[in-house]
Amino acid sequence: MRTVERWLTSPWRRSCAAALAGALPVLAFPAPSLWWFAYVALIPWLLLARSAPTGRRAAYDGWCGGFGFMIAVHHWLLPSLHVFIFLIAGLLSLLWAPWGLLTRRLLGGTPSPGRAAVAVLVLPSGWLMVELVRSWQGLGGPWGMLGATQWQVTPALRLASVGGVWLLSFLVVAVNVALTVLVSVREARVPAVASLVATAAATSAAWVWSPRPDVDGHVRIALVQPGIVDGTDSGDRRFAREEQLTRQLAGQRPDLIVWGESSVGYDLGDRPDLARRIAALSRETGADILVNVDARRSDRPGIYKSSLLVGADGPTGDRYDKMRLVPFGEYIPARSLLGWATSVGKAAGEDRRRGTEQVVMNVGHGLRVGPMVCFETAFPDMSRHLAQDGAEVLIGQTSTSSFQHSWAPEQHASLAALRAAETGRTMVHATLTGVSAVYGPGGERLGPWLGTDAGTARVYEVPIARGVTPFVRYGDWTVDGALLVLAGFCLGEGLRLRAVRLRRGAAEPLVPPARTAHESPVRPGR
Repeated sequence: MRTVERWLTSPWRRSCAAALAGALPVLAFPAPSLWWFAYVALIPWLLLARSAPTGRRAAYDGWCGGFGFMIAVHHWLLPSLHVFIFLIAGLLSLLWAPWGLLTRRLLGGTPSPGRAAVAVLVLPSGWLMVELVRSWQGLGGPWGMLGATQWQVTPALRLASVGGVWLLSFLVVAVNVALTVLVSVREARVPAVASLVATAAATSAAWVWSPRPDVDGHVRIALVQPGIVDGTDSGDRRFAREEQLTRQLAGQRPDLIVWGESSVGYDLGDRPDLARRIAALSRETGADILVNVDARRSDRPGIYKSSLLVGADGPTGDRYDKMRLVPFGEYIPARSLLGWATSVGKAAGEDRRRGTEQVVMNVGHGLRVGPMVCFETAFPDMSRHLAQDGAEVLIGQTSTSSFQHSWAPEQHASLAALRAAETGRTMVHATLTGVSAVYGPGGERLGPWLGTDAGTARVYEVPIARGVTPFVRYGDWTVDGALLVLAGFCLGEGLRLRAVRLRRGAAEPLVPPARTAHESPVRPGR
């Protein structure tokens, strides 16, 4: 132990160790998907920040750990952003500096049982604040939220229906903090064990008492995944491939057919021939087709990414324009300042335009669907609002073709399980090149994933669920609770510091200053 402490006296070695410790949780995300590892992955980072010799060093440990976390979770962006990813990670990782400082304050030295118990509430609340701030889409959105590692754990999905992915993140961090106390602070093991028991009890209570979705019917939804299509005329050849695969669905009685993001590279107003070909497919299959157009619009300026519904007679008029764009991928924040990013990576050469509101579409057969595009499926509030507006099935149209040989496709597909569980609605995740997937209203996987090596069309029998989950009804109450916990902690710290100052002031003797022989009581100093 002393050898490790001596090794960590070097600031550079300690910073590297913190970055490595911060990167460990990536193993709990897909593709490794070691979901159980999330419950111990933060322990090395917590132990490091706890042992920091000063508050400033603890803040550095938090910053370096956050840097390692951001790089590890977003490493697949490196071919697109190049050196820019390190700048972004360096800035966003500053959010963990106060968390490192907080860790030292609560767990440093030999914390009392009371301080350890407070840490199990305060440190997860602090982590949630980091996730809340970086969830703003201008900072990259909520990709890599720690609770998302639990996408395939049935009890965790039940908890997601109560408090969303926020509640899962809180509990995962709370378990890490409790285990850290358990292994490092002998005097505080009782509250650590009590915290673990309370977490288990909360999970069990949610399993028993949280409402389950009421399934009262099924519909047949088909996914069309053309696979990788490269070349200068890839847009036309991709459309032809989608057309071919869709024709294979004739006779399989789908109620809706879904194509992936950017499945149509031309505005249908400019290309009525394409609109007629899609309408002909709708007549052949007997189902409306939800396509996604990535093109400059003919009726207004700018490039939009839009989900369009096409029926037997052509476009129905139902349209959703993507609202939350990918920073650097679809627009450059403060382009006048950061426009140079286009010269070092695959940043957007022209900013795409945003939509203004979410849309619920009636696709026939009495089915109402709520479309989202690309990384919008990472935002819990968007799926929640669609469920509130009456969507019976959530649909994500996406394309991860730029990141085929990375962990991104699996990570993206896993998010749909959480959105389904949170809202109690079936979630369809349709991509151009994989991974495509469908999840039931409890977050359970329906049928096989369509992997990155597949070019196919497949029909899924999906349940239609009614009712409202606690998360849809009450929203981000976990975040509100975390804010109250932090506010209470800050108030307590303020009162404690005030009491310390008062005690120090009371301890000082009230003795008048001594006078020299040359001073006058009326005119001091003379």
